[in-house]
Amino acid sequence: MICVSIGRGRHRHVIAEHRHLAENGIRLVELRLDYIQGKVQVKRLLQDRPCPVVATCRRAADGGRWEGSEEERLLILRTAIVEGADYVDLEDDVAARVPRYGATKRIVSHHDFEKTPANLSSLHKRLAGLDADVVKIAAMANHPTDSLRMLDMVRTSGIPTVGVCMGDIGMPTRILAGAAGSPFTFATFHDDRVLAPGQIGWRQMRDVYRYESITPRTRVYGVVADPVAHSLSPVVHNAALAAEGIDAVYLPFRVPAEQIGDFITESDRWPLAGLSVTIPHKEAVLPFATEQDELVKAIGAANTLAFGPAGVSAFNTDAAAAVDSLAAAIVEQDVEAEGLGLKTTLVLGAGGAARAVAFALRRRGVDVTVAARTLDRAKKIAADVGCKAVDWAARYRLPYDCLVNATPVGMHPHVDETPFDKEHLRPYMVVFDTVYNPENTLLVKEARTIGCRIVTGVDMFVRQAAIQFRLWHDREPPHGVMREALKRATASAKVPG
Repeated sequence: MICVSIGRGRHRHVIAEHRHLAENGIRLVELRLDYIQGKVQVKRLLQDRPCPVVATCRRAADGGRWEGSEEERLLILRTAIVEGADYVDLEDDVAARVPRYGATKRIVSHHDFEKTPANLSSLHKRLAGLDADVVKIAAMANHPTDSLRMLDMVRTSGIPTVGVCMGDIGMPTRILAGAAGSPFTFATFHDDRVLAPGQIGWRQMRDVYRYESITPRTRVYGVVADPVAHSLSPVVHNAALAAEGIDAVYLPFRVPAEQIGDFITESDRWPLAGLSVTIPHKEAVLPFATEQDELVKAIGAANTLAFGPAGVSAFNTDAAAAVDSLAAAIVEQDVEAEGLGLKTTLVLGAGGAARAVAFALRRRGVDVTVAARTLDRAKKIAADVGCKAVDWAARYRLPYDCLVNATPVGMHPHVDETPFDKEHLRPYMVVFDTVYNPENTLLVKEARTIGCRIVTGVDMFVRQAAIQFRLWHDREPPHGVMREALKRATASAKVPG
């Protein structure tokens, strides 16, 4: 069950949001009474409520906004119990001061905004001993293992337990909580107004991740990156899974570079069935792969992992997707030329995507030059792929038929940045920006005004995701569904992307 937290300053706004949620099928809401401005009218909020509530009044030390005295706060919580709140959330240090009364169930909670406690089982035992109907532990995740420990604690608990890890690293615990046995998980009313680090909007939780459908048998896929919050891979892959009726969920995994080895090694604890791999891990995952396809061996970077009984298989879907995207766009825009019609291409970047694009274009006979801020990395790609490398400052010195941006420059939220100044663009150029969020980056917009032929990252992204889908699920992907999901997600954002 999804419990949606409502944190508003006015009583009427709380009541309106509560009613809206109930009308949309939400069966439990958390009323954050610490957000109310002025005197808290508990009875007004609880009477005629359209669905059950958790009454919470959180101190600043516990991530709340309560500014009154502690005695006033405890009085509000006792009043909520007297008024028949379905649940009342009591921090572990005050639970003994608020006695049980009536039918209200007691959630005894503990918050740690710095770390996930080392011994969760002993903490859980102490909380359960405070006359708890439900134990709740919310702690900051600093390592993917923290999330695994939290889910294990929920799974093995003897009484109903809500265990979530906060922050981007801990986000998967919010989505997998129900499958681990948690009676509910927390979500926000608005995607952009979180009440705790790492919270997700209730519509995302319900419609994108299909929280209510996840069970212990559900296969787990995801994208591993750092950062990962910007990724729209979960939107695209979960839409495809839903359309095909596959019992699987696709999650965002934020894993810092130094932790990728631990994450892959512990993959069976989630358990993982497949991963999309992006910045900064495309090369770092290779030592953990027991099998690599020919493209991975040739390129030296992987963007896809499949986990099976024989181990970890690594694939690269970027190269084929990049060339197919270029070819399709060139044909669509009536370019009369053999093959791709490209003689020279400048690839910006030195990561896995740049390496894949450079390799794919060289295989098609294109003269490729790589430019990167770190010249040594560009030279490494050039040596491996068989192309040229130039310093970042030299990227404007020669004319090129095609420009490929394989850097994250221009990606949301840095939408006002471009890796290639407008004054150096020419109408005869094909400009391919691999950034897909937003689709219309500043580079794309400026290239369009010059009259360049455009290839956006959306096409490449959907193509590579479709190949991943085929590898993982051994069936044809729903291309239209995936493309529409991505377009809808980028179009609905307040800021482009």
